[in-house]
Amino acid sequence: MNTKTTATDAYLARAAAIHNKLTRLQQLAADHFGHNPDAIHWGHVGDLGRVDQALDDLLAIFDGQVK
Repeated sequence: MNTKTTATDAYLARAAAIHNKLTRLQQLAADHFGHNPDAIHWGHVGDLGRVDQALDDLLAIFDGQVK
């Protein structure tokens, strides 16, 4: 039996992990990332700015475009 992992196997496993993380990120976003909407401060805004920039960086890697 060949138990050697192929690039396709590793790719599919990583893609599944990314999908799971994206789903979790969507759940967190729907819940204001665990923050009380009445207690949002500029630190939270800065955190989301860094997340937004990181997502732009990822999009630039995969589709070559940033809005």
